[in-house]
Amino acid sequence: MPNTITEPIASAAEFDAFVSEHPDISFIDAVFVDLSGTFRGKRVPLKEARSLFTSGLQMPEDIFMLDARGEMTDPLGRGFGDGDPDGTAYPLSGTLVTVGKPPHRRAQVLMTLNGPEGEASDVEPRNVLALAVEQFAMTGLKPVIAFELEFFLIDPQRAASGLPQPPICPTTGVREKAISVYGIYDLDRYERFLDAVAEECVRQKLPATTAVAEYAPGQFEINLNHVDDPMAAADHAALLRPLIKHVAREQGMEATFMAKPYAGMAGSGMHVHVSLMRDGENAFAARPGLTPLMRHAIGGLAASMHEAMAFFAPNANANRRFVPNLFVPVNRRWGINNRSTGLRVPAGKDDATRVEHRVSGADANPYLVLAAILTGMKHGIDNKIDPGPPHEGNASDFADPTVPFEVLWALDELQNGRILRAALGGYVDVYAEAKRTEYKRFVATIPAHEYDWYL
Repeated sequence: MPNTITEPIASAAEFDAFVSEHPDISFIDAVFVDLSGTFRGKRVPLKEARSLFTSGLQMPEDIFMLDARGEMTDPLGRGFGDGDPDGTAYPLSGTLVTVGKPPHRRAQVLMTLNGPEGEASDVEPRNVLALAVEQFAMTGLKPVIAFELEFFLIDPQRAASGLPQPPICPTTGVREKAISVYGIYDLDRYERFLDAVAEECVRQKLPATTAVAEYAPGQFEINLNHVDDPMAAADHAALLRPLIKHVAREQGMEATFMAKPYAGMAGSGMHVHVSLMRDGENAFAARPGLTPLMRHAIGGLAASMHEAMAFFAPNANANRRFVPNLFVPVNRRWGINNRSTGLRVPAGKDDATRVEHRVSGADANPYLVLAAILTGMKHGIDNKIDPGPPHEGNASDFADPTVPFEVLWALDELQNGRILRAALGGYVDVYAEAKRTEYKRFVATIPAHEYDWYL
């Protein structure tokens, strides 16, 4: 890991200018993105907030090693075992924004953590991505990244069974039931929600573009514009999720990025579009065929997929998403203009040639997902891995037995693998042990249907 934070830290002058421009702000949320992609942090009164920008904020490193509920996991003795030491967190320049509208508007700034000895925290997912980006730079290629996030709007009231249920449409007053993929009328009916998301994205400087009605009742996708900075791209994805949840709550709904909230319907994915630039030109552009470079990058993604599944599908529910014939990848196949493959080359102009990585669930940590993708692509490029011919027709009717669609199996593959470990070092062990603890806690709870089956 890098010894110190290398990205620009926000200055007191940046804070002063922000306060002058927004005199109605009373609080600043100093936020971090944890192992599960969840926002953590502190809400600081404005009269005390300037110290964030002058001397930082004391925070324990265990904030990045919590389980999905926010409990400590103590992986490899880090947490309870080492006395839970504090590090010093600093605000990242350019991330200080307003959240919400008056009278409940507040400020928010994204933080990064130095460990107890002043080194960049090696368990912060953002720093894990920074390491992968640093290593990818050895290829001489510049990644251009765009995330797409699917999510469900749901009713805050659960069904009598306790299960989630689709929302009551705000314009018709009728509960959603039908699948209407790409339905324009669906966008019309949720226009107020989508408009509010767009407005909030402008406030928070997130480059949101297209909104799409997806393949289940109350399911939508919002696309982020491509950027040539992998760190910024992952920041955008990480910040978009709480933004959408915030807007949904304001409008009497809930939003969930749970990968598979309904057993019989499509799940929600996190699709990542990646192209590589060389000397200002798209190094993938060579239609109707593909450049050797692009084939090798795809080959590396396929070759590393089994190691990376623990990042792409981080919990038991995320693995429920992998069902054949629901536009979810269940193998390593790739294809050209073929949405049934997990590694897709979309149709389009030469200068837009890219790989769409369709494997991850919407609840995955975007920093870790992108770290795994860049590492896989570099592995393929360095070793000139050929992915074989593109798949024709339906690729999702065959579940690859070498890809671990189970939590513990995936964690074993992550730890026993060589590709991600070579790039990310001991973080794979910290992550695996934290997620093993989470999984043990999860399966220790007896679900209601178990009594129905076996009591």
